[in-house]
Amino acid sequence: MRIGYLILAALIGTLPLRAAAQDATAPAAPLGPRVVISTSMGDITLQLDSVHAPLTVANFLRYAKEGHFDGTVIYRVVPGFVIQAGSWDADIHYRQVHKPIPLESGLSNKRGTIAMARDTPDSATAEFFINLADNTPLDADANAPPNTTGYAVFGEVVSGMDVVDKISVVPRGDNGPMKGQAPVDPITILKVSIVPDAAP
Repeated sequence: MRIGYLILAALIGTLPLRAAAQDATAPAAPLGPRVVISTSMGDITLQLDSVHAPLTVANFLRYAKEGHFDGTVIYRVVPGFVIQAGSWDADIHYRQVHKPIPLESGLSNKRGTIAMARDTPDSATAEFFINLADNTPLDADANAPPNTTGYAVFGEVVSGMDVVDKISVVPRGDNGPMKGQAPVDPITILKVSIVPDAAP
């Protein structure tokens, strides 16, 4: 009886561990929609994070649905730092934007993440950049009040980082809003598409 009790207790004791192990291997719930940035050099697929940056994701999707990005160019390339795009076309014409959004700077600017460009903390509109390296100096200051410092990361590249890296090494010139940082041969964003939800 004593041996049987010990075996039963041992079996019962393992149940929560097994359940925990199953939970650990279960796929994580999606953080938000995926989008594809189709450029003249290839496609870049992003997983957006609506959990940690809901206002920023909603803002980006609004511009995507309006076709704001379509036909604009990647106008800033800084090797080892970022590539940037949003509202400028190849003729250096700036497209009209909506009012700025509040800063949501909780996530880290790691390589492959997408974040909003801005001036003052609550001034981001449609300009965004993709980090080419772990740019942690762009993160929020842990000693400052929330959402007053840093740059708002709102997703990451899940496919096409090779395209991002190819863009990062193209020859650069002055034909853009930031002198010396515009690709000599314009890299056009053909379309930003929201990936349809595959769930039934």
